[in-house]
Amino acid sequence: MLWYAIASLTPAAFLGAACLWGGIWPLLALLSVTGAVYFMDRLNRLPAITQSSGLWLCYLLAAAHVLVLWLGVLALSADGTLDLTGKVMTFAALGLFLGQVSNSNAHELIHAKARWPRRLGALIFCTLGHGHHVSAHLHVHHVHAATDNDPNSARLGEGFWRFWLRAAPAEFMAGLRAETRRHRGKPLRHPYVIWMGGAAISLLVSYALAGMGGVLIHAALAAYAQWQLLLSDYVQHYGLRRTALPGGKTEPMGPQHSWNAPQWYSSAMMLNAPRHSDHHLRPARPFPALEVTPETMPVLPRSLPVMASIALIPPLWHRIMDHRAARWQNAASGDLGSGR
Repeated sequence: MLWYAIASLTPAAFLGAACLWGGIWPLLALLSVTGAVYFMDRLNRLPAITQSSGLWLCYLLAAAHVLVLWLGVLALSADGTLDLTGKVMTFAALGLFLGQVSNSNAHELIHAKARWPRRLGALIFCTLGHGHHVSAHLHVHHVHAATDNDPNSARLGEGFWRFWLRAAPAEFMAGLRAETRRHRGKPLRHPYVIWMGGAAISLLVSYALAGMGGVLIHAALAAYAQWQLLLSDYVQHYGLRRTALPGGKTEPMGPQHSWNAPQWYSSAMMLNAPRHSDHHLRPARPFPALEVTPETMPVLPRSLPVMASIALIPPLWHRIMDHRAARWQNAASGDLGSGR
């Protein structure tokens, strides 16, 4: 578990220092979630698989999330500690931390078996104005992933920007419909009351700390984090589809329906979220135990952060990924047709 802690907590420590003291710390914070991750991934270290729950690290990261989020709101809305360049670098580093580490941690927590870790994960999403993702992820994505019924599964040939404009509102509505069916006749227990209320309370905290400027900064950071989560969804399911079976049903979710990135350091930083096939097959499995088997699971040509950056340039993305997605799709259809 040591490398998981180093990879995920180091950016939080640098961010805290950047918000408190400025100086060189904003640059170090930004490098800790960009260049350093790329460099460490190239060392090709093989991470150990362990049955540890990793919950202690999830709790530490939840505390770090709350601390650096509101330290960032204070530092970015005030004058003195950070100059303009420092503020730009701190905003970028904090947004990347919230989008890649906090989102991954919240995702891990909402899949926990116990109630309180699940609530903690939902709380993290609420502070980012993305509480509805809990409903959409658990009751839509994990049911319909790799089908057209899941708004967060990108279609072959669909560019990220088009996907983002479609999926952002569609995810909200899909989660709302799912929860409305589950809580029919009990409107006060509807989770969306909690999701919207939690987001409002989070913004009120920022208002109390830093006024309207703090609210605007908090909203911008939350939007940046939400955007990155959808970018991650786009990359991890792009172009892979479950086949329709006779009778109208869809084949079960398999290892071939998610893209994976086995690079060790970026995976450790994101609590193995890039080991996505195994997560979909066993959603309750703790992140340190997730595995990647390239023989049966589609593997991205680069790490998840690198591929997410490439996805921002659709022509380049399609050139790299479309033939790979089509090859996996054709292989999966052939296996189904042959009865394997």
